[in-house]
Amino acid sequence: MTRLLIRGGRVLDPASERDERADLLIEDGRIAALDAAIETRDAEVVDAQGLWVTPGFIDLHAHLRDPGQEYKEDIASGGRAAAAGGFTTVACMANTDPVNDDPAVTRYVLGRALQHAPVRVAPVAAATRGLEGRVMTEMAALVDAGAVAFSDDGNTIMDGEVQRRVLEYAKMVGKAVSVHAEDRTLVKDGVVNEGPISTRLGLPGNPSVAETINVARDIALAEMTGAHLHVAHVSTAGAVGLIREARARGVQVTAEVTPHHLTLCDDMTLGYDTNTKMAPPLRSARDVEACVEGLCDGSLDAIATDHAPHAVYEKEVEFSAAPPGILGFETALPVVLELLRAGRIAPLALVAALTCNPARVFQLEGGRLARGAVGDVTLFDPEREWRYDPAQGYSKSRNSPWAGKKLKGRVVATIVAGELVYHVDRGVRDP
Repeated sequence: MTRLLIRGGRVLDPASERDERADLLIEDGRIAALDAAIETRDAEVVDAQGLWVTPGFIDLHAHLRDPGQEYKEDIASGGRAAAAGGFTTVACMANTDPVNDDPAVTRYVLGRALQHAPVRVAPVAAATRGLEGRVMTEMAALVDAGAVAFSDDGNTIMDGEVQRRVLEYAKMVGKAVSVHAEDRTLVKDGVVNEGPISTRLGLPGNPSVAETINVARDIALAEMTGAHLHVAHVSTAGAVGLIREARARGVQVTAEVTPHHLTLCDDMTLGYDTNTKMAPPLRSARDVEACVEGLCDGSLDAIATDHAPHAVYEKEVEFSAAPPGILGFETALPVVLELLRAGRIAPLALVAALTCNPARVFQLEGGRLARGAVGDVTLFDPEREWRYDPAQGYSKSRNSPWAGKKLKGRVVATIVAGELVYHVDRGVRDP
């Protein structure tokens, strides 16, 4: 029997509203005990004095680029970066090459993850074939292969009839539909938030109403069908308001927000740094404030990274030509801890957005610290300062607006099924 004892940390388990100093014992991959003081023999001991001990972080939205774009990232490198960021489960999007619209691709992702990733990987399958928004995928077969949700992320299903059928069939197989909510007829070639900043930059704007309109349509369809709609990477005040109102009247809608949309405004793009180019784009200060309020009042369920690696040469072009997206795994914790230090959100609420809430949204194992629960745990020091250098990180790519910045708060250890897969002083353990 393998035993791991985490001793003397501040245990935060939002699922049970626990916030206390305690020991945590994991036996054979499951939590065996949680108490003020645990004595046991033959256990590997992890000293958690001064650390916060939480359920393993769960990311509902990441791009691992495997299969097909392994020069940017693969399941092994993405899994290592996730472990270094405290994530024990990562839901990976379907926009691979080939697209994850076939059970064979879903099984490939799961097989590669079992062999090469130190964390759990949960494939999100495409909602339509080829992400083209026209013909639905074989959802039942994809679920049987291991898909945890459906999404054409990166693409919007513009045909309302197709979106309705996607929601109806996803309901039949008991899974959520995660949507990239942008009306493409309004976005057109927009690359930054439409407003004073886009005017100063002389770049085409992406209006916030493009997101709001599409969220309104999809909420109406979810209300009609009774399906589970999940809105990815919410970025606008309008979308937050619509989601809040829909939840109040009982619509089954959940939502996520990224660390960058919680903390960065569109003025970050004024230097034409392509590492500030996102999809959806960084928005106004008013939108950022609305996203923070939505997270704090529960309108937005989860913090998701939208980890989107790109090769250096792909980002070293003019702003309009660069692909959107940034790295997210290794910087997520210190970035969102800024909200805690600012007094905007309580510790348990912040941890919930990284653990039990995302577990609930996609029906994933984990997200709680209770006897019998899976032994996925994250330990971090909220006060530890460090300078982030993506070249020293675990991703194959380097595209981050926090490159070279001093950050506060760092993951010290990540445990998956009772195994220490990452320690800040020893790095990531090979699977």
